[in-house]
Amino acid sequence: MRILGLIPARGGSKGVPKKNIKLLGKKPLIEYTIDGAKNSKLISQIVISTDDEEIAIAAEIAGCKPPFIRPYEIAQDNSTSLEVVQHAITFFESQNIFFDAVCLLQPTTPFRENGFIDQAIEKFITSKADCLVSVLPIPHEYNPHWAFEECESGLLKIATGEEAIIPRRQELPKAFHRDGAVYISKTTVIKNGSFYGKSIAYIESNPQYYVNIDTMKDWEAAEKLLTQIQF
Repeated sequence: MRILGLIPARGGSKGVPKKNIKLLGKKPLIEYTIDGAKNSKLISQIVISTDDEEIAIAAEIAGCKPPFIRPYEIAQDNSTSLEVVQHAITFFESQNIFFDAVCLLQPTTPFRENGFIDQAIEKFITSKADCLVSVLPIPHEYNPHWAFEECESGLLKIATGEEAIIPRRQELPKAFHRDGAVYISKTTVIKNGSFYGKSIAYIESNPQYYVNIDTMKDWEAAEKLLTQIQF
């Protein structure tokens, strides 16, 4: 299976200005994800999708020169990951280069355990699902079966739509949230206008590596985590 490893890196970050090229430890943030992708044995080709020349230069220095600059119209605050991935697929297919699936790797989740990307790809292939996402468990107090939504009447209803709440923690089904480390989807699914399709496989990440950088507080957490793990 031919897998495109796609790293999206927009220039207009606000919570942490220029975060993709900001030094985290001794190297730019984006380089952690580039190195992780380069260590994969199952990714066929790596591409950086960026609208920013400084990010493009940093990526080239890290050994991953972008083959294009992302168009302005899909580099906005409201641009979606799906649009970015579809653009990359269209670019390569215009050059008669085709991929069976895309592995999306967000640089804002820089730390991935060694071998984790290939473990995710292997599980995606064997699952035969439309997509696979990396996840972490949701603590029981935030389980959707214990979450509520407000009704039009101003009263609460169980978010899952059940009539009776599950009384005991031990009876709660497992629940997960996306951690942002890895997303993999079939190209056919993406071209049909979805990243998830109809069947979603998953792989659990190591929580010791988890950080998702959106604010300066997240950045500080990443700096602290970097002293606790080896990269």
